[in-house]
Amino acid sequence: MMDTRTRSFLFCLALIHTIQAQDQSGFISLDCGLPANSSYTTNLTYISDAAYINSGETENIDFNKNIYEQQLWTLRSFPNGTRNCYTITDIAGGTKYLIRASFLYGNYDGLRSPPVFDLYFGDSLWDKVNITYEADIFNYEVIHIPSTNKVQICLINIGAGTPFISALEFRPLPEYIYPIGSKSLLLSFRWDIGSTSNISYRFPSDVFDRIWLPANNDKYFDRLSTPLAVDVHQTENQPPAIVMETTIVPKNASDPFSLTWKTDDETTQYYVYLYFAELVKLKRNQFRGFNVIHNGKYWKGPVIPDYLNASSIYNIEPLDPENQHNLTFTRSENSTLPPIFNAVEIYSNIEISELESDQGDIDAITKIKSTYGVIKDWGGDPCIPRAFPWSGIGCSNESSPRIISLNLSSSNLTGLISTDIFDLTALQILDLSNNDLTGKVPDLSKLSNLKVLNLGNNNLSCPIPPELVRRFNDSSLSLSVECNKEIVVEKKEEKKKNNVVIPVVASIGGLLVIAIIAGIVFWIARSKSKQEGNAAEEVHHPEININIGENSLETRRRQFTYSEVVRMTNNFVRIIGRGSFGAVYYGIIDDIQVAVKMLAPSAIQGHDQFKVEECTLHIVTALLHVHHRNLTNLVGYLSEGTHLGLIFEYMANGSLAQHLYEKSSSAISWEDRLRIAMDAAQGLEYLHDGCKPPIIHGNVKPTNILLTEKFQAKLSDFGVFKSYPTNDNTSYVDPEYRTSNRLSPKSDVYSFGLTLLEIVCCKQVISKSQGQDSVHIIKWVGSMVAQGDFRNIADQRLKGEYNITSVRKAVEVAMACVSVNSERRPTMNQVVAELKSCLAVELSRTPENQAPYSAESMEMTSIYMVLPPQTGPMAR
Repeated sequence: MMDTRTRSFLFCLALIHTIQAQDQSGFISLDCGLPANSSYTTNLTYISDAAYINSGETENIDFNKNIYEQQLWTLRSFPNGTRNCYTITDIAGGTKYLIRASFLYGNYDGLRSPPVFDLYFGDSLWDKVNITYEADIFNYEVIHIPSTNKVQICLINIGAGTPFISALEFRPLPEYIYPIGSKSLLLSFRWDIGSTSNISYRFPSDVFDRIWLPANNDKYFDRLSTPLAVDVHQTENQPPAIVMETTIVPKNASDPFSLTWKTDDETTQYYVYLYFAELVKLKRNQFRGFNVIHNGKYWKGPVIPDYLNASSIYNIEPLDPENQHNLTFTRSENSTLPPIFNAVEIYSNIEISELESDQGDIDAITKIKSTYGVIKDWGGDPCIPRAFPWSGIGCSNESSPRIISLNLSSSNLTGLISTDIFDLTALQILDLSNNDLTGKVPDLSKLSNLKVLNLGNNNLSCPIPPELVRRFNDSSLSLSVECNKEIVVEKKEEKKKNNVVIPVVASIGGLLVIAIIAGIVFWIARSKSKQEGNAAEEVHHPEININIGENSLETRRRQFTYSEVVRMTNNFVRIIGRGSFGAVYYGIIDDIQVAVKMLAPSAIQGHDQFKVEECTLHIVTALLHVHHRNLTNLVGYLSEGTHLGLIFEYMANGSLAQHLYEKSSSAISWEDRLRIAMDAAQGLEYLHDGCKPPIIHGNVKPTNILLTEKFQAKLSDFGVFKSYPTNDNTSYVDPEYRTSNRLSPKSDVYSFGLTLLEIVCCKQVISKSQGQDSVHIIKWVGSMVAQGDFRNIADQRLKGEYNITSVRKAVEVAMACVSVNSERRPTMNQVVAELKSCLAVELSRTPENQAPYSAESMEMTSIYMVLPPQTGPMAR
């Protein structure tokens, strides 16, 4: 309890602040979804949020608006992008603020499917927004002292519905209330315990605009109230007078009562603020005093409430950590009256990091955004939250994060390469491929950390700066400039001799053998027919383009004779694979290992030869003209009488499926899985964006992702499913294909999403445990995501050897890819950018951000109020 001088001082401070607060001085009230440049005043003045964010769509709730406050009638939803961020710059650095985000779903989208998503404050997870009922208001509050005049609030899509927000509010608080030092507090609950109505109170009843919810329970308590005013100015936190004018007492005066809440995380630190005011003028022989016991141990007291004067008790240090907290109010020995209880606030400790990216990088990437008119989810700090940087951006894990990768591939960029890129001095990976950039390649030697530069498929011209050529030749830079006009980069002769590898193909699917061989036979026959028997005229075979930095060699596809195939396979002595259409044999051509697929004569029986040839001609054409380091390339073929075969590169590590399932004793590391996924995604990206017209793979799955000796991944069998759907790959088929019978690039995105989930989980698309029904991987992962349990989604054989943020991001990318509605799926260009970001996060892994190996799920904290006997859970 306080002495008279302290009371008087606090009274003066509170009175001054009350006068200031009632004019809303320093309040920031954003009505999310309100039209730009508009405002209105009820008890509070709200303005549009449009000036604080550059993304999202405005919506209106579908319920009776009149039962809600006006700022909840509209909302801003974010159907696009993983992250969407508000940047608030109107606050006063060093000032204590109550910051509140409000959410009312109100079935605005007509789906009756409330979402779950993450809410970030700076670099820290504020809370998981879990909208459990579409008509309820969900408020999330923190008390925090920003170090500068800028804060960033982000909504993160975790693949469990579209994020949205109804209102965002900042309320300055005086320094003397909630004496927490430099700590930040997360509101667990705030209740008007003695409420005699079902009304919640806020501004102007509460000068700080805290929201006090009613906690009605008449079964075990009587309620007392007074028509007289209660003085609240002499208590530190100044609760509203109208809240303090009601209280509860036990029906049985000899009974104690308890406030109980539970948590699944016993390490959570709680801070409790209890408020009391005597509402009855006691007689001389009456006395009210009581103690407060925490989990069986004395905590505070005796509490002796003053008549019509509010008082409070609270803890400067957190309560002792427990799974359950019980505050019991017991009458002191000389008390003639039972305890009373007017109101309560309970907070938990939250660590809020206001980490910011390197300012030089922020300035540079902002100029790049302006120069090219980038319209991605590029809002707020590019690297913060570190778990969710801008799409196409990868950042380092430092106290002031640096941009280390920039992927603007297939972003419709035009004009010259911006010299602002030079100011991203920590850049290691730069991908500007598949755009319409012109002019000369600038001297990027200032980027001393650059290791990968991809300028392919633009309209750039010679010459390549000598420094880039030098770094390419000494292998310190991987350089790709294919498909640019007039650009030629040659390695020194001695390098060629030491680093030549012929790019060829390994393919597993047996049906492709029929398709391609028949197509080749048909194509050759048609060419011979056009030549009208002129055997001397040579058939033109397109040549492979040089792909700088990939150890490629110009070569020609050629037709082999049967005797040559017998020699290269040593008379078919070693079988390395077998499919439904024939065997695959190991072979060698000029010291280069190959795989030779021979078509069994019985395999083509039952097929209409002419129809097979006609509909597979496009596959042959694609194989002859498509060249990319992550796509398989045809080396040669055999067509001699009944002998039909295809020759591919020998892939030393087989298919991804073998390593995920058949060779399960040794798990591929998380970093290698990300690289494999990124390789496959880049192959698909090239088919969709780098080929004119775009090519749909149609058959993406782990068995069609092949691995070289160094675990570089290449896609095989593209274009087959479109012509020959078979029963063994229907699990990977886009749901929309089943109704439309048409494939699109988004069909590949869906199949890739399933494959990425397999890479993360090492679970079959449809798995069946003993004695249980089949479970689809999307349903299983979705249920785990809803619980926030990313550790158990990851392959348990990894034993936690990964950055949990990287895993989480990969799962979210995969879940976005498998959206039922194809319009909500990302493009492969966006997928590649996100996977590069995942890899950058993983490469920055430290012991602090490594996921502990645990089979336990992370569960949400639940708050209960127990008024003997225990009641049910209370809503926020």
